[in-house]
Amino acid sequence: MLETVRGPRQLIVGEGVAQNIPRVVAESGSRVLIVTDQVLLGQPGVAEIVAAVREKVEAVEVFSDATPDVPLSDVALAVSVAAKVDADVILAIGGGTVIDLAKIVGVIRRHGGTPRDFYGESKVPGPTIPLVAVPTTSGTGSELTPVSVLTDPDRALKVGVSSVHIVPDFAIVDPELTYTCPATVTAHSGIDAFCHAVESYTARPRAHGPRDPVEQVFLGRNPITDHYALRAAERIARSLRRAVRDGSDTDARADMSYGSMLAGIAFSHAGNAAPHALQYPIGAATHTPHGLGVGLLLPYALDAARDAISDRLAILARVCGLDVTDASDAEAADTFLTWLDGLLADIGIPPTLADIGVARADLPRFAEMASGVTRLIQNHPGPSDTASLTAILEAAWTGDRTRHALT
Repeated sequence: MLETVRGPRQLIVGEGVAQNIPRVVAESGSRVLIVTDQVLLGQPGVAEIVAAVREKVEAVEVFSDATPDVPLSDVALAVSVAAKVDADVILAIGGGTVIDLAKIVGVIRRHGGTPRDFYGESKVPGPTIPLVAVPTTSGTGSELTPVSVLTDPDRALKVGVSSVHIVPDFAIVDPELTYTCPATVTAHSGIDAFCHAVESYTARPRAHGPRDPVEQVFLGRNPITDHYALRAAERIARSLRRAVRDGSDTDARADMSYGSMLAGIAFSHAGNAAPHALQYPIGAATHTPHGLGVGLLLPYALDAARDAISDRLAILARVCGLDVTDASDAEAADTFLTWLDGLLADIGIPPTLADIGVARADLPRFAEMASGVTRLIQNHPGPSDTASLTAILEAAWTGDRTRHALT
């Protein structure tokens, strides 16, 4: 037996728990950098949090210019604001972009250098300054994970900083902060969370030695991550459509917050797989939202690997509430993938890569680029050579999910 679970020092989940933010921040430091974005800063709930933090600590500076996909220019600006206040604690209030930005600012604040010094896995040399992460979407799970995804203008795909040292110290997950999240953002972040759950549950298992849980970040699935992934899939499956259709459905919002959190715990160990790796170059080329891309790619990647994971797809079908009584694993897997197609359509995810402007001629190049994202591709349970990844993209471009296309 060899297992590990990574997470914050404290995870606080539930309606109304945002009232604890000022105290938690003040107990972590006295000079605060708050990272958020302009839209959120203009919302009464976030403005109240910022004002309450100001009353509890010695000094506060706010960086509210976070933009999608964490460009390196944002990192430089936020680091300069942190230096202005001599920050010894960071509060991030926002979606995955905001929290990922706060993570890398904390790294540079403690260790110096530039983001490029920490690209890859386990390059951060030690703990960073305390980070309190408060998500306002239900999707990325960044408030719980050891990953910060950045956009480098000198590279044609997103890059990741992965380290156990960048897991936030505190995660405060209050569904009430998601009530104003627009339907499109709810859909894209929500399907991202579902991808985290499914990719974790179907990730390739790996054999490890005792040093690996310290020296590596993503380790493949295990029974602990399976538990979190299935519970996440269950909640998201029953509530994502409802949350997109009616943002005031508080039960659906609670399910999505809880499901996103569980999925974040699952992939913090198990890791993501081919849909996330393939989205990196596609997202960079098309400037489409991350969640849209991984959601679009998910059924094609699962279909390509179905021989290896039909039993797990069958379990997912049952967990997601589908009637697969007396069905074989293969039949239940078909039912799950058909249901997934319907879910994606219902929340507005386009069915093909052609629909989001991907040129067919670029598919082999994108597959080659994705094959280099080893920390993700090694988790894909099916064939993961460049030809196989190209075949997944071809299927996603045409919309043809032909069974056993890669076997």
